[in-house]
Amino acid sequence: MTPHDPAAGPVASDGAARLRGVAREAFGWDDLRPGQPEAMEAALGGRDVLAVMPTGYGKSAIYQVPAVLLDGPTIVVSPLISLQQDQVAGLEAADGAPDAVALNSAQDASENAESWRAVSREGAEFLFLSPEQLAKEEVTDRVRALRPSLFVVDEAHCVSSWGHDFRPDYLALGAVVERVGRPGVIALTATAATPVQAEIVQRLGLRDPLMVSRGFDRPNLRLEVRRHTDADGKRRAVLEQVASLPGPGLLYVATRKDTERYAEALAERGLRVAAYHGGRRADDREEVHRAFLEDELDVVVATSAFGMGIDKPNVRFVVHADAPDSLDSYYQEIGRGGRDGEPAVAVLHYRPEDLGLRRFFSTATVDEDALRTVLTAVRRARTPQQATALRAATGLSPRKVTGTVNLLQEVGAVDRGPRGVEAVGALAPKKVVARAVEAADSRERIDRSRIEMIRGYAETQDCRRQFLLGYFGEPHDGDCGSCDLCLARVGTQDDGRDGPPADAAGAGGDGDGDGEGNSTGGVGGGRATGGAGRDGHTNGHAADPFPLQAVVEHREWGSGVVMRHEDDRITIFFEREGYKTLSRDLIEEHELLHRV
Repeated sequence: MTPHDPAAGPVASDGAARLRGVAREAFGWDDLRPGQPEAMEAALGGRDVLAVMPTGYGKSAIYQVPAVLLDGPTIVVSPLISLQQDQVAGLEAADGAPDAVALNSAQDASENAESWRAVSREGAEFLFLSPEQLAKEEVTDRVRALRPSLFVVDEAHCVSSWGHDFRPDYLALGAVVERVGRPGVIALTATAATPVQAEIVQRLGLRDPLMVSRGFDRPNLRLEVRRHTDADGKRRAVLEQVASLPGPGLLYVATRKDTERYAEALAERGLRVAAYHGGRRADDREEVHRAFLEDELDVVVATSAFGMGIDKPNVRFVVHADAPDSLDSYYQEIGRGGRDGEPAVAVLHYRPEDLGLRRFFSTATVDEDALRTVLTAVRRARTPQQATALRAATGLSPRKVTGTVNLLQEVGAVDRGPRGVEAVGALAPKKVVARAVEAADSRERIDRSRIEMIRGYAETQDCRRQFLLGYFGEPHDGDCGSCDLCLARVGTQDDGRDGPPADAAGAGGDGDGDGEGNSTGGVGGGRATGGAGRDGHTNGHAADPFPLQAVVEHREWGSGVVMRHEDDRITIFFEREGYKTLSRDLIEEHELLHRV
């Protein structure tokens, strides 16, 4: 497992000076933010980069600036047409920036032909396309002919099957990189804790990447948790708070049915509101998106399907009526608030019983028959098989085929490239299935432990910001002074100014099985609770034998990375088991850990 790169010092080199000159002259950026120069210089030198930075921090600059200095075009993989359009428009708005074009299904054949002509003959620097486009062999052949200098994977967390933004075609991008000539790779994402980062590195085939994580602390975002004990009371509290908060804002719920129910109730209170979930027609979803961005709505009530592509600066609140599936999802969703730098509030309405719904969604059973069926079909085929051919050969649904291929790829039994899926190795089917079951069991334990981290965040009695930042490996010394718990300790809690005080009631989703964006897996896992101590020991004891981000080995749970310190406990993410919180005394007494 690869820990975060430690914070790098100032870059002092000719390359750095050239990069700063391009940033100023081509893009009008007089200053670069921490982490950007190091990542740019690594990319300029041919090193792969994984940058984890929140939206608005300037991830795109990491590839845009060195691209000007490198020979050959830059390929940018972006999962949404709207994101591609925004990025192209942003480059066009910079007077000195090189030309950028897109290739996607929203353009007709002549427009896509013009994009190819612009990048191959007219010197356009940036070509934006989707992973689905790169799943076509003819597209990868044309990209290879361009001799690209950089291959950028935007929203790189989509490669992780743990996230609600998972895109199966992202799994093929590692093979695509090799097929187009193995240019330098830059992977960008707004949120990725240690396990997701490790999965990005592995699945994209990054080579000795510079891993840069910056900017997770959002001081203008006030963090609150309101605890409840019954469903009806929590529902009332959510409605009262959302109706009283200055908008625009977002209300996240667990199920599709709840988007409609909350939206109807808020409309009755006079708010301009819309429901958004993955079951709505594409044109309806696009209209909600447009209306929200143009301030025609006060509130959008959404499942986690309302996600990528929302770059609205003036969101004043993000309220969660239900616990999310992980702190990764939670950080990404609350990060849509206050992007203009002005104050915003993120509120989680929490009832311990709600986590049962998340555990339900995180539980999955491996279909051993489907594994054997798909493996047999792939092995019998003489050529790589596309998904449509596998569906015809096996009689399985598209979703079943995709999930089964993903699992077979994870255990190394198949490989997937632009030409399709092909068998790898000759391991007996029985052993392939056993490996797949073991991998799924491990994923379940990890998913369960991630849910327990949500419990830890909600139930901590210390600083919530310390807890949240620690989850991403970013230390925060002392109380933040701006979460509900810190404000309560200094006597400045503003007692319901933004809504009613925490109700003694709570509510989960309806358990209608209609939730979205939940990862698969889910048994076991360690309990991770509490926050960093108020005595300032957020980075552990002096000369701590297990500092933050240290790689450690447990005799039973294997390799892990130290993620969080508390007064007498440390939290570690183990590759096979997930998050575990261990007593320092027991670690010392039984020699449970050693540094790697």
